[in-house]
Amino acid sequence: MLSKHKSSAYLDKARPNKKYETIKLTINFNGLNMVKNTPTLSIVMPCLNEAENLEALLPQLKSAQPTAEILVIDDGSTDLSKSICEQHGIKVISHPHSLGNGASIKTGARNASGDIIVFMDADGQHNPDDIQRLLSKLAEGYDMVIGARQSGSHASTKRLLGNAVFNKLASFMTGHKIEDLTSGFRAVRANHFRKFLYLLPNGFSYPTTSTMAFFRSALPVAYIPIKAGKREGKSKIKLLKDGLRFFIIILKIGALFSPMRLFLPTSAFCFLCGVINHIDSYLSSGAFSNGSLFLYVASVFIFLMGILSEQISSLHYRNSESKRLQ
Repeated sequence: MLSKHKSSAYLDKARPNKKYETIKLTINFNGLNMVKNTPTLSIVMPCLNEAENLEALLPQLKSAQPTAEILVIDDGSTDLSKSICEQHGIKVISHPHSLGNGASIKTGARNASGDIIVFMDADGQHNPDDIQRLLSKLAEGYDMVIGARQSGSHASTKRLLGNAVFNKLASFMTGHKIEDLTSGFRAVRANHFRKFLYLLPNGFSYPTTSTMAFFRSALPVAYIPIKAGKREGKSKIKLLKDGLRFFIIILKIGALFSPMRLFLPTSAFCFLCGVINHIDSYLSSGAFSNGSLFLYVASVFIFLMGILSEQISSLHYRNSESKRLQ
């Protein structure tokens, strides 16, 4: 029989090193966590007859983000855009005919597998090297990061002026400063972005809608300054037609998420005009004019419409939140 001392020594040799095992398991566990928590990236590019630009852009994109999933949404191109993407090993999803830029964004968002989606144009305006800057800012806790075009970017004076007006209007409607409402270069968390797909129009105004929707839903949005390059080829945006659409969409999204910011100033304006008309008619004829009455009544009706819209907005937001939590 082994002595007590020898028996103890023998058992110590036979027993595994628990401390070592614990450290080893902890390291492995942490390593698994690191792999699991690393967000995956998808890059979505709407495309309509951009063969020449894609030939130069795709190699730069693959070099800048070699591990990212790249999706090109071919919106009914009639040139060699699809063939060029396939030559570079890029996944292409084709529409049978042109459905619009916003429709391409929705198709890309539905088919992207990444936790984070970067949207960028296929016309060469956006620098692939700026993607990492978007991602770094997103990692600070934001849900959307937008590349805000700075002075010196290639854009017409009319477009810059129009963007400035839209930025001011959208900032008022959302209660947040919006630096670039129409920039299509942005990184988003996919799970949040997909919640608003039903709001996005099929045209060129998806950046406007998604930006305002994120702000009004209290999802943090940030901007980084970028220099947009010169677009190769002819722009598909019509300034007057699409500008009017942007204006209507700003009002529509504002009415959906914050109705009183639209209805209250309108009601106050009608009431003020009624007061001015009332004073003018009283001083000139000593009578109460029908115009004043009409403006007063319109002011009250618009205010009541705002109250009703506010209640509908609250119900809509509550239902949306319930679906997100399910």
